[in-house]
Amino acid sequence: MVRLSRILLMAAIALWLALVAFGNLTDYDSNWPFVQHVLAMDTIFPGAGIHYRAIHAPWLQRTAYALIIATEMLAAVLCGLGAWRLWSERAASGAAFHRAKRVSVLGLTVGVVLWLGGFIAVGGEWFGMWMSTQWNGLESAFRFVVVLLFALVCLGQRDGELDE
Repeated sequence: MVRLSRILLMAAIALWLALVAFGNLTDYDSNWPFVQHVLAMDTIFPGAGIHYRAIHAPWLQRTAYALIIATEMLAAVLCGLGAWRLWSERAASGAAFHRAKRVSVLGLTVGVVLWLGGFIAVGGEWFGMWMSTQWNGLESAFRFVVVLLFALVCLGQRDGELDE
């Protein structure tokens, strides 16, 4: 039952991340202003001393958005492949099932790096997103990080069979 729980958790996360990436691809203009404003730093405190960090070049902003979407897709694909690998090894030994977790761990880690490193660290701190009342994605990014870290912890638990 625990193995099935881990498989379903990974499948649900893969679906979630795929829907996020799909939404950004098919409704590009919904989140495009968010990326533009965060990188331009045009809604942070006017007197903040970090405005020199702003990126105004549209091609750099579009490149950043493309990298975000590509990373979302990579995380979704890896989590989906991870769920498939876990499903394929569901009746295998504890050691084989544990080895099958590697792709899932990689997918979850890519997601954590994107939302913790990219959104919370770079967006929140470097570009001062926390100062913006209109374009602040920290709450959403935190939600992603918590879910992905929770899944990493759940996935990282060893099967009892491995301890015998």
